[in-house]
Amino acid sequence: MTVICNDSHSNFILLGFSDKPYLEMILFWIILVFYCLTIANNIVIVLVFLTDPKLHIPMYFFLSNLSLLELCFTGSCVPQMLTNFWGPEKVISYIGCAIQLYVFMWLGGTECVLLVIMAVDRYVAVCRPLQYTTIMHPRVCLQLALLAWGTGLVPSLIQAPAILQLPFCSHHMVDDIVCEVPALIQLSSTDTTYNEIQMSVASSILLVVPLIIILSSYAAIVKAVLRIKSASGQKKAFGTCTSHLLVVSLFYGTVTGVYLQPKSRYAHEQNKFLTLFYTVVTPTLNPLIYTLRNKEVKGALKRLGRSIWNSKNREKTDHRCWKFTS
Repeated sequence: MTVICNDSHSNFILLGFSDKPYLEMILFWIILVFYCLTIANNIVIVLVFLTDPKLHIPMYFFLSNLSLLELCFTGSCVPQMLTNFWGPEKVISYIGCAIQLYVFMWLGGTECVLLVIMAVDRYVAVCRPLQYTTIMHPRVCLQLALLAWGTGLVPSLIQAPAILQLPFCSHHMVDDIVCEVPALIQLSSTDTTYNEIQMSVASSILLVVPLIIILSSYAAIVKAVLRIKSASGQKKAFGTCTSHLLVVSLFYGTVTGVYLQPKSRYAHEQNKFLTLFYTVVTPTLNPLIYTLRNKEVKGALKRLGRSIWNSKNREKTDHRCWKFTS
């Protein structure tokens, strides 16, 4: 039987949870709250890093990059998600879907590499403390950040065009909440073996290899920390690493569930919730995990708050003085 497909540049329909309208309305309000928190929390992290000289060290430089990335990542998919969940209209244009796919893959790949760099930074800080300032020089940190953003772009430019050139079935109904690779491969009416192999290779490079490097780094960190005789020293060393390890667990635990599986085993309902988690929940939790467990960031937040409060008071005082003199 031959499957007839219409123009591949037609609009797509993101089905989401259209069979459960009540669930979509509940998810709309939950996602809206999380999205607002994501924007507020990550903007605060970036502002704190930019305004507080005490945080101008590699660890917080990479954290601010992660916050900026989360802002862009959620901005590429959550507004469309909210629009789809709000009402019956679930159409996304071909151009909109293509842009979302490119950006989604780029920023997802960038986060994979950035988390590796952050793990290596912690490894150097714990295992090579005397050489830390030399190894993690500001110029090196900038180069590593550019490497992360550039490396994430490569698979996007290779894989996204191959996906978008596939012939799609006439209904153009994407059984997902975003335009991502597994769902679009599943939608295609032709043999997608090449695309599946491409996705597996990209996933291995950006998920499996980084995860091995991260786990190896933390194995070395644990070994080094256990050599510290002071209990307080051990606690401090572990404290700088547990936040990052928790973020890694949240991100990789969900992304690998979506991308490291063949087309034949693609479970739509399960993967929609996994996609929701790493596109909505994780970007909200990341800044909270880092700030709630970090005295330096909390101190910087207090200083920023005091600075804003003092500036407002000065403005009020100046305004009163101006009125009095005039």
